[in-house]
Amino acid sequence: MRGSRRSRLGIGSAVAAGVLAVTSLAFAPGAAAVTPTEATAEYDCGMWGGGLARLTATQNGTTATITVRSAVKTPVAVGADTINATLTLAKAGGGTRQFTGQKNPALAAGSSVEIGPLTATVALGDSLNSYFAGPALTMSIFGFPVSCDAVTSQSPGPFVF
Repeated sequence: MRGSRRSRLGIGSAVAAGVLAVTSLAFAPGAAAVTPTEATAEYDCGMWGGGLARLTATQNGTTATITVRSAVKTPVAVGADTINATLTLAKAGGGTRQFTGQKNPALAAGSSVEIGPLTATVALGDSLNSYFAGPALTMSIFGFPVSCDAVTSQSPGPFVF
């Protein structure tokens, strides 16, 4: 009888330890991710217009994506995945990160330009904000180059990966 009592105590302890481990995992902090996930900044695209753009960022390990929803309007309809774009962001401490891609939804004439997700490789701790030392956003739409300069820093602040 004594042996079976010890077995039950051993099983009970193992179950309790398992429950504690699962509970600890449930309350553990999530994997590191970009913060904030959304920021705005103003861009000037010359004759194409300008205004406030909303940047939405995601991160999966060292791969980051940014989708740009711009105030710039397309004068003609644009097919899906036909805008080739590069978004350059300044890295705190020096350097840049370039997010590139040819991904966009179909856009009706007169609609705001939306591009992305644009992809880049990031490192832990990268802090990325508006780039002011040249074009911050370049696009090629039907072969026409569109170059946009950042006018403001990102609000509420830089993306930190």
